[in-house]
Amino acid sequence: MDLALEGFRVLDLTQHLCGPYCTKLLADYGADVIKIERPGVGDLARRLGPFKDDDPDPEKSGTFGYLNTNKRSLTLDLADAVGREVIFDLLATADLVVENFRPGVMDELGIGYSTLSARRPGVTLLSISNFGQSGPYRDWSGSELVLFAMGGEMYSMGVAEREPIKMAGTAALFQAGAAAAVAGVGALLQSAQGGAGEHLDVAIYEAQFASVDRRHHWVISYQYTGRVKGRNPLSSATGFPSGAYPCADGYVEITGGGRWWGGTVAMLGSPEELRGPEWRAPGATLRPDLRERFDALFYPWLAERTKREVWEAAEKAHILAGPLYTIEDLFTDPAIRDRGFFIECERPVLGRFMMPGRPFVMSESPWALRRPAPLLGEHTAEILAELGRAPNGAPIA
Repeated sequence: MDLALEGFRVLDLTQHLCGPYCTKLLADYGADVIKIERPGVGDLARRLGPFKDDDPDPEKSGTFGYLNTNKRSLTLDLADAVGREVIFDLLATADLVVENFRPGVMDELGIGYSTLSARRPGVTLLSISNFGQSGPYRDWSGSELVLFAMGGEMYSMGVAEREPIKMAGTAALFQAGAAAAVAGVGALLQSAQGGAGEHLDVAIYEAQFASVDRRHHWVISYQYTGRVKGRNPLSSATGFPSGAYPCADGYVEITGGGRWWGGTVAMLGSPEELRGPEWRAPGATLRPDLRERFDALFYPWLAERTKREVWEAAEKAHILAGPLYTIEDLFTDPAIRDRGFFIECERPVLGRFMMPGRPFVMSESPWALRRPAPLLGEHTAEILAELGRAPNGAPIA
């Protein structure tokens, strides 16, 4: 069975998180992704944990192992004349080149878009950068925190009396990587139809602006009202119970205020204490005095039930709710297991281990783990031989 992107070749000049996640998605669905890394150094992600057995060996990085499945690794010095010649050889059969250097570096290396397109008119260059290839911030540095703060909905996150907080982890980089992958697929489809190549410009800053929860909503709202969204607890807008609550074995998230009040009462077994007319008055679930009375019933009810029991009761009452999973909960969740999300992988140095698999299911051209993430330079000789070159990159006479 053919994979969705089988037959396409992608040259991957990216490193760290955002770019490699973009090319991982292309590789996982069938594209031949050749990952080009610096000799002896490799991708920065090889030095990011977690590491197996807490050994900071570049070949034991779980982050690199996840981000580079189904790719082949070719070590190449792009500043060297032979390295550039190899790039041009690879370009002859490439449909897409992806890079996330600082804007201008590709031109400095002699492999910028004008040079690539002159040698291969149909090829597309996908450039990923902090603020784009043009504009006043073009050459500015950025980080996950900076990019999330500028492009994401960080200003409205957190307690009103305190400073804003960001979403944990590296959400900005992964979301931008996903957006870049969509752009890449569009370029590959255009290539398959005989379309002209082009230079795709993906700014992580803009990708955040367009995709992060609530930001686009509040931008539109600001144009209509002139109001800037502040940091307010969820319950202050929807009424109680809304937010994260403790239960017998952890926490649950519940949205049951306002128009869901009837379901909330039913979920708790319709206690007499919640049947008075005051509970049905407009704005009742926003009143602090009623919240205090409600909490006196709600917290003991939660304390007697597990996350799953609360979740099941809420589902039966048509209340929006769900357990706040720990990593262990997620790893053992029966729905995740039943759908085959986790796969077993074997890789030199690391051995056998479980890792997240496909992000979505395609019935006729499914995701497949064809090879684990490569060792540094693992496929150098193989790829150079395909180009008629010796292991040192020199042409074979």
